[in-house]
This record gives sequence, structure tokens and C-alpha cells, in this order.
Amino acid sequence: MSSSVYLAQQDAVLKNLQGVPRLLLHSCCGPCSSACLELLSRYFFVTVFWYNPNLYPDEEYTRRLETQKKLLKVLQTDHPVSLLEAPYDKERFYQVCAGLEKEKEGGVRCTQCFFLRLEACAKAAKEGGFDFFTTTLTVSPHKDAPQINELGQALSRQYDVAFLPCDFKKRNGYQRSIALSKEYALYRQTYCGCVFSLRESPDIT
Repeated sequence: MSSSVYLAQQDAVLKNLQGVPRLLLHSCCGPCSSACLELLSRYFFVTVFWYNPNLYPDEEYTRRLETQKKLLKVLQTDHPVSLLEAPYDKERFYQVCAGLEKEKEGGVRCTQCFFLRLEACAKAAKEGGFDFFTTTLTVSPHKDAPQINELGQALSRQYDVAFLPCDFKKRNGYQRSIALSKEYALYRQTYCGCVFSLRESPDIT
């Protein structure tokens, strides 16, 4: 399905919410989460789920996590936002990518990475009694939003927890994330995150 379909589904969910539900938001980084949180905190009590075992090297992982924490301290939100930090399980990332090391950026290896992080979010949402889960991944123009939504919806059925459809780059979301990053002086990375993306695409943001 196209991004417009997922946006329409998102609008329908937001319109029909009862009260202020709890949403677990997988975040790939602080800058990408900024505009997402600005929007979602109008409707939800959001918990940011930090699970990014793909990040390389260790110093980059730490820098991005600290940037996420910095954002949560300074960003103005309608409802409180909290952080749930999962372990830095980098060996798991290399396990799911075994044999895919030479795949081009945006290929099967990236799909495996998306699934890995989304599944962890779905599991945590189910275990934590959250009403919804979703991810910031669609705010990037380099990510396949329909594919990410399809993965999220499949995991929603598997774990019996609602997935919020999204394409956060739309409706000026990506540009807003850039503006907020500048406003709060956030570190913006120059590659997607893993050792393979660093090697192949050093200019990706």
C-alpha cells in the first residue's frame, strides 16, 4: 500500500482515540524522534523505546543515546514522555545479518534490521501493557515507509498489540525534525547507523 493509505489509517486511529492511551515509540535517534514526539505527545503518553543494536561503533551508540536523552529533557510536549532503554545487543544484529554483509544499503539486510527492532518494540509493548507501538523509522526519506508499516502490522497481529500506521516524513515531518534538531543543537549523524552503512554510505542522514 502507498504512504497515503497509512496516513489515512493513522488519521482514523487518532480521531477515534478514547482518553490518552499509552504508546511505545521505537526511536532510531534523537533527531528523527523529535517531530514524531511533538506530534504523538498530543494524543498519547509516549514512552521512547531505545533498542538499536545495529549502531556502530560503541562510541556512536553512546553519542546517539545521549542525544536522545538530551532531547527528552528539552523538548516541549503536550503529555509527559519517558524513556525505556533496552540492552545494546549488538551480537543479535550481526546474527540476523549473517550472510547479508554484502547486500546494498536499503536491501534485505535493512529489512532484517527493521524487523529486529520492530519485533523488540512489539514484544516490549505487549509485556508492558501499552495500547500501541510504532517507530520513528519512517521519518527518514531513505527508509521504505510502506515496508516498515507492513512489518509493523504483521507484528501487531503476532503479538496482539495495536500498531499505529505512520509515515512521519510526510506533512513536513522530516523538515520539522531538521528544524527541531537545529533549535536544540542535537547531534545529527552522517550515516544510518551500522558498520555496513558507514562503509557504503557515509553521507546518509
